[in-house]
Amino acid sequence: MSFEISGRLAERFETQKVSDRFQKREFILEIKSTGNTGYEFVDFIKFQATQDKCSLLDQVNVDDEVKVSFNLRGRKWEKDGQVSYFTNLEAWRIEKVQNDSSASSAGSSAPGQDSFSTQDAPIPTAPPEDNSGVDDLPF
Repeated sequence: MSFEISGRLAERFETQKVSDRFQKREFILEIKSTGNTGYEFVDFIKFQATQDKCSLLDQVNVDDEVKVSFNLRGRKWEKDGQVSYFTNLEAWRIEKVQNDSSASSAGSSAPGQDSFSTQDAPIPTAPPEDNSGVDDLPF
């Protein structure tokens, strides 16, 4: 599934070489929305770019308003008889948003209002076969 969302680039991290054949780069998008009670909520959402898409973050700076196109991916991971499930937001396009009053900004992108992309995104290459060195566990 492909989605788009806009917000402020809050953080971007260096590219991590997970194995000889796999690399990833994570970044945080700040999304502001107003709830039914009128209070403003701020979400910090972590995305990742993989392989050649890691360089997409070189074109934007922290505090830039950006629009991110991404795939929602879920994986099952088993180790030592324990099963875990992970959800990744895999970015495949990042665009700067123009800061004018008519542009879509972080304030107008509330959860549940994200637009669906009709363009099929490229499917990232498979993660490395040996995940023992990957430190992407949420705990």
